[in-house]
Amino acid sequence: MDWGDIAKQVIGLGAPILGTALGGPLGGAAGRILAEAVGASDATPEAVGKALPTCGAERIAQAENTWAEAVRAEAEAARGSVAETQATIRAELSSQDLFQRLWRPLYALELTLECAALWVVLVHEFWTGDMTAINALIGATGLLVSYWGFRFGVLGVYVSGRTREKLCLATGQETPGAFDKLVKAVAKKK
Repeated sequence: MDWGDIAKQVIGLGAPILGTALGGPLGGAAGRILAEAVGASDATPEAVGKALPTCGAERIAQAENTWAEAVRAEAEAARGSVAETQATIRAELSSQDLFQRLWRPLYALELTLECAALWVVLVHEFWTGDMTAINALIGATGLLVSYWGFRFGVLGVYVSGRTREKLCLATGQETPGAFDKLVKAVAKKK
């Protein structure tokens, strides 16, 4: 027996929010709240399943309210965290610190020059017919792909993040990233 087996019974007793939580990834946390509310001997699905038929509707309602309060408190904590992050972003954007404003553009410029230098070396070696350097580069392909994959990944995150920072500064609101948009799209389809 697991928490999902009790979920339908709890929903039927008038606690749809708690019942849904029992059937999901937070089943253990919701189960502990339910076990305490119904007076189960242990916070296990078996003990709660035995205690459910004998408890009153007021205890189920109490468990539902306790769970709703726990979810509300978690949402408030997340809201506070997001507000702090936005305040930090705004403070960084308004900072007059030269390093704060220039490190990312300098990183992009340096990476561009690094790629150009590799192409200069390759063209020179092909032009002169010196296959030693070309063979060495071919041998290091795995390393170069990993290295530049990481470097360009960091640059991509920077470009995306900088765009969101500018939008946040202009609108005063956090703009969702690609992952946030994906989560919302998947949640909307369910």
